[in-house]
Amino acid sequence: MIIFSWMNDQLLKMLWLSDGVKWVVEKLFGLDVQSRLGGSIHFFMYDVIKIFILLSILIFTVSFIQSYFPPERTRKLLGNVNGITANILGALLGTLTPFCSCSSIPLFIGFTSAGLPIGVTFSFLISSPLVDLASVLLLASIFNWKIAIAYVIVGLILAVTAGTIISKAKLEKYVESFVYGAGSMEYTPETLTSKDRITFAKEQVLDIVKKVWLYILIGVGIGALIHNWIPQNVITALLGDDKWYSVPLATIVGVPMYADIFGTLPIAEALVLKGVGIGTALAFMMAVTALSLPSMILLKKVVKTKLLVIFAGIVTFGILIIGYLFNMFGYLLM
Repeated sequence: MIIFSWMNDQLLKMLWLSDGVKWVVEKLFGLDVQSRLGGSIHFFMYDVIKIFILLSILIFTVSFIQSYFPPERTRKLLGNVNGITANILGALLGTLTPFCSCSSIPLFIGFTSAGLPIGVTFSFLISSPLVDLASVLLLASIFNWKIAIAYVIVGLILAVTAGTIISKAKLEKYVESFVYGAGSMEYTPETLTSKDRITFAKEQVLDIVKKVWLYILIGVGIGALIHNWIPQNVITALLGDDKWYSVPLATIVGVPMYADIFGTLPIAEALVLKGVGIGTALAFMMAVTALSLPSMILLKKVVKTKLLVIFAGIVTFGILIIGYLFNMFGYLLM
């Protein structure tokens, strides 16, 4: 247990990095980390470096594993199952794709055009930006393992439930016709060498980091601002866990934004440190990643309005339920 605690603190939470950044801020910058400016700089430097380190390691690992499962092979695997089992596999597949919602939509089109049920592809579309291995470790590094695991479980339940409802409702006719005519994904069987897989993993790290670095910097910057400059009584007056409207308000605020989970985590961290309920913070995170306005606009190009409204309604309802449950029982996880 002592060894696990040490590994969690030093490898995941990177307390050594926090101490190193503190030394830089105090000795080189001459600032007290307890002051607003010093605390903001420490928060920003520590979170940015930690997130990029964890993100790079995890994307490399996941991408290396993904090199064994190209899209066509995945389609064939999912094509052999049906019902809720297929939705579960689709949601689990999403956990291995650390993409934002807009990046997941091309794969959604590919899977649908290849003949997968739309319920399965929607389960994938929800879980891909919402729940992935990188977010699990980042959540654990910021909060703890109980919250990280609980978040993954409820995220997968939401993805599977939404996909199952869409499957049962027979909404295939509300997918734009060109999606079905897009053609199936091509896959040429080949044996990749270990060197090829490592090269692929490195390219994925660079590609994803290029896409998300700005959102991470913005998210950490907002987190540092909330944590060190906005009074706690102001935050709790708006989003305190004693406010019944905090969860829907956080969800509404999150929808117009566009970022991935890596950019929203530092904001959630700062909100919780200021006294906001964990459920409210997670509802904000989920709304940004799963219901962002840009992704809804992009999704509207491939599905008709009725399906888009049903999808958004189911996900919103699920986020609200999850937010309230975490606010009610989150103290058991802290």
